[in-house]
Amino acid sequence: MPKLSTNKFVKLFFFGNYFYGVCAVALSIEGALQQHYPLNDLLYYVLAFSSTIVYYTNAYILTEVSDDIANIRSMWYARNKRFMMGNQLFFLLVALFCGGIFLIKRWESILALNGMEWFLLLIFPLVSTFYYGVDSKVFGKINLRNVGWLKPFIIGFTWAGLANIYPILYSCIDNGQHYHPTLVGGFLFLKNFMFITILCIMFDIKDYAMDYNAQLKTVVVKLGLRRTIFYFIIPLCFIGLGSFLIYAMAQHFSTLKILINTIPFILIITVAYSMYSRRSIFYYLIIIDGLMLVKALCGITAMTFF
Repeated sequence: MPKLSTNKFVKLFFFGNYFYGVCAVALSIEGALQQHYPLNDLLYYVLAFSSTIVYYTNAYILTEVSDDIANIRSMWYARNKRFMMGNQLFFLLVALFCGGIFLIKRWESILALNGMEWFLLLIFPLVSTFYYGVDSKVFGKINLRNVGWLKPFIIGFTWAGLANIYPILYSCIDNGQHYHPTLVGGFLFLKNFMFITILCIMFDIKDYAMDYNAQLKTVVVKLGLRRTIFYFIIPLCFIGLGSFLIYAMAQHFSTLKILINTIPFILIITVAYSMYSRRSIFYYLIIIDGLMLVKALCGITAMTFF
C-alpha cells in the first residue's frame, strides 16, 4: 500500500482516528438492531463518534509526538501537532456539548438509575482510563497497557461495551425505562468482545519485534508468531463461528442472514493466514481494523433486509 503513505486524506482519516469514530457509530447501530431496539437519536451517535476520537487522539498526542522516521504515525503526529490539538479541542467540546444536552434533558432518569445500571455506565470508561494509566492517591499507579497479554482483552471489553451496552442503556434512559440484561445481549457482547480481542492480537503482530526487545509480554511475544496464529487466533475464530451458527439456528435465522453474518469470521481467518509477511501500518489500520467496520455493516445488512 505504498500510495496510501503519501495520501493526506487517508493519513488524516486513519491517523486522526476518524475511522475509529465511524466504527463506533456502525457497531452501535448493529448492536441496537441485533437486540431489537430502535436506533437512538443523532445526539447519541455524535457523542459516540466524538468521544471515540477524543479518547484515541489523546493517547496518541501523549505518546506519539516524536519525529521518528521509523514510525509513520509518530512522524505524522509530530508534524501535525498544532492541528491535532485544535482537532482534539473541537471534538472534546462537541462531546461535552452532547453529553450536557442529554444530562439536562434526562437528569431525572439518570438519577433513577439502579446500581447495576450505574455499574454498566461507569465500568467501561473506568477500565479504558486505567488502560492508558492513572496515578492517584485513591487507586495508586495503574497502567494496564503495560500488562502486555491483557491489552487486547481490555480493548475488546471496552469496545463490546460501546457496541452492545451503551446503545441500549442510552435508549432506556432516553425513554425513562430500566435496562434489563438478556441472554441475547450477553451473547452479542461476548461475540464483539472475542472478535475485537482477536483483531487486537493480530495488530500486536506489527510490534512483535519491538515488544520482544522491550520484554513486553504480549500474547504474540509469549506464544510466538506461529502459535499465536494457529493455536490461538484461528481456533478462537472457529469457536466463535461455531457458537454463532448454533445461536443462528436456535433463532431460526434465514440462510442469507446466516451467510452474511459469517463473512467477518471467514475474512478474519483469511487475514490471519496472511500475517506471516511483514506489512505496512496501513495494512493493519485498513485491513485488520477494517474488519470491525465489515462486521458492523454485515450485521446491519442482515438485520435490516433479512
